Amino acid sequence: MRFLILIFLYIYCFLLNLTESKAQSIQKISGKVINSNNELMMGTASILSIKDSTIIKYQDFLDGAFQISDINQKEVLVKLTSTEFADRYLRISFDGKENVDLGAIIVAENQNKLNEVVVKSQASLLKYGANGNIDVNVNGTVLATSSSVNELLSRVPNVVVADGEISVLGKGEAIIYLNGILINYERFAAIPVSQIQKIEVISNPSSKYDAEGKAVINIITKQNIESGIMGTANQHVSVSKFGGTSYNTLLDFSYSKGKFSFITNYGLQLGRNRELLYTTRTRPNPEEYMKSELTTDWKRRFNNYSNFGIGLQYSFSPDNYISLAYSGNVNDLGGITESRNTITNNSGSSFYATDVDRNDVLLNQFVNLNYNMKTDEKGSALFIGSQYSNYNQTIGDFIEENSFVDETDDKRYLKNNVGSRINIIAIQADYSKKINETTKLEIGAKFSHATIKSGTDFLIADPEDMDFELDDELSSDFEYNEKIAAVYFNYIQELSEKINFSLGARAEKTSYNLFTNANGTQKFEKSYGNFFPNVLLNFNLSEDWKGHFSYVSRISRPRYQALNPYVIYQDPFTTIEGNPNLLPEKTHAFEIGTMYKKFDFKIGYTYKIDPISAAALRGDTPNSYILRALNLEKGHTFFTSISRSFNLKWWNSTNSMSVTWQKSVDNFYAFEFSPVKPQFYLYSNNTFTIPKLFKLQLLAWYLSDRSYGLGSDNSRSTVTLGIERNFFRDALKLNFSANDIFHKFMVSGDYNVGQTQIYYHRTYTSNYFKLIATYNFGNSKKTTYKKAEIEQSENNRAR
Repeated sequence: MRFLILIFLYIYCFLLNLTESKAQSIQKISGKVINSNNELMMGTASILSIKDSTIIKYQDFLDGAFQISDINQKEVLVKLTSTEFADRYLRISFDGKENVDLGAIIVAENQNKLNEVVVKSQASLLKYGANGNIDVNVNGTVLATSSSVNELLSRVPNVVVADGEISVLGKGEAIIYLNGILINYERFAAIPVSQIQKIEVISNPSSKYDAEGKAVINIITKQNIESGIMGTANQHVSVSKFGGTSYNTLLDFSYSKGKFSFITNYGLQLGRNRELLYTTRTRPNPEEYMKSELTTDWKRRFNNYSNFGIGLQYSFSPDNYISLAYSGNVNDLGGITESRNTITNNSGSSFYATDVDRNDVLLNQFVNLNYNMKTDEKGSALFIGSQYSNYNQTIGDFIEENSFVDETDDKRYLKNNVGSRINIIAIQADYSKKINETTKLEIGAKFSHATIKSGTDFLIADPEDMDFELDDELSSDFEYNEKIAAVYFNYIQELSEKINFSLGARAEKTSYNLFTNANGTQKFEKSYGNFFPNVLLNFNLSEDWKGHFSYVSRISRPRYQALNPYVIYQDPFTTIEGNPNLLPEKTHAFEIGTMYKKFDFKIGYTYKIDPISAAALRGDTPNSYILRALNLEKGHTFFTSISRSFNLKWWNSTNSMSVTWQKSVDNFYAFEFSPVKPQFYLYSNNTFTIPKLFKLQLLAWYLSDRSYGLGSDNSRSTVTLGIERNFFRDALKLNFSANDIFHKFMVSGDYNVGQTQIYYHRTYTSNYFKLIATYNFGNSKKTTYKKAEIEQSENNRAR
């Protein structure tokens, strides 16, 4: 009932503001910066607040011209700055014109060469948007000390990273964008943390974002507009008592001259990592009593974990350019996976030990060709892109299995050979038309074609003669072809100074065919369409009070490997297998939020159809279990959150708290229902600056127990401490940190399915000491490389 009351209150405010006259304020400021010789200059135009000189908006310009929109202020300061001219300040007040054209602004050239002028302030970690989005600053915060983007996101407020999934609290799994362009997981993992400026957490994505995923995380890299040579070298050393030592070397380099730009990057990870899973499966029924205690220990060795990229761009003008990029990564994974399984039943007790010698190699390659063009002076733009993606995976695992039953030792050897190839071709076109200062239309289309082929040969040998023979039951072939065509539109309009809205929809047509001979020949062929509407209302009720209401519909398709029924062997009674019968998950999400001064409050509800989950299901033999992805019937999620940040001269703190109530429903797999228990989330990120000495950093978060109806999860938390100091005029930065110092980031829980009670406890290499050395080099002036790619939701499923 309270939820409905809040909706009616926002609708009332909406209607009330429609009757009010349009508030008078400056909306757009434009101008052209020249010197006394009438030469166009390059630099940065910033809009500053009159109250405290904080930056409201800014824009870099290369050809003298700048245009900054959506200012919505009565009075501002315009600051023009560059290495080419002395700083220039202009005070602009509203005089009846919303659009202010400053014309030609003559600046004085900078004749003095300064040794060094440093203006330092403590960077604020978080910025809340009126539409419910969160901007998380990375540069200059504890987040910048992360060794990988995956680790970085695990430290972002309201973002949870576990079991290979990145989720936004209250929303679900998110898809990843880079500078507004969708990227796949492999590309995401290859982004140098040193180049990340901020993270946008978009909990209510519009139709211009791909329909795949329930939320969007947009990674914004540093916008360096200087030409010449620039580069960064990073060396990370992480030492963990639990997981071992790993080394990360990250290099990125850029060069620009005239209309040509070039960038390249390389990253290499060596060393070791560990993951430990303890699972019990119990059937308490006396007639078929069974208890299995299974410990699986992944002792990974990174033989060659590397990523690489190279990009070329030619700029016809600052807003008209073509780019070509090639990138990829190699994952050569070795090490040993040890499984120990003790099974007790009415017949007695038995013990099984399985050692898997890992030899897994994955090569991913991507080629992008893109064209961007600004079509008019209002800011309309056209983007056309194409991409080819190729994934090649080979697995050559050697398995040694020992069985101890009734004091009898039985040994055998197995091989699991897998070859997999995925090819994805995609083309995309987007057009953004700025109709006027208050109205914008975005339209676009995309087509993708994915083909997947894989074959699994599972071989078993007697230890006496080592003659391997094919096991037909565990061997299989898999083929999958998928075509997706999509079109979208998004209409944005400002109804008044206090109200704006966006209305959009995305239509997709999917057709696929699937073949596998696992468990008998299976063939699927299907075609279906989806329509995804969304709406967002923003209310700028006053300078201190803002609000929004949103409805978003999304889809989450199964990852390709989740459809592939090939076997990952753990022991004679435990396998991980894909499920070719998986259906896409559909989501309808509602949210109401308000922002008052520095407080941000949200409340929302999400309804899921065919939610994708996973469980250990009984196999063909009494003691066997198969870990498999599956579709539940439906799911309900209610959530509310409140956040508050403050920034003092020496202390920056960001704090967030949320409560999530989630209920999953299923009547097919015989889950046992349990009472629902809400989950609490607490987050605090603090940076203490000791002038001229160092920074101290403290990050901590806590996720409480929860029960979601079909099972329960136990609490987990982490505490990270760090110290940072710069040397040699900030060219060298050293950071030492202790991550998860109490080693409390462990994923555990339990559920009942059929007649079996299942408990799991997973431990990661999250507790480590890390030393980071970062060196910046170069002699740059302005560069123009802009990396743009097409949406790659299909690539996100290629893992």
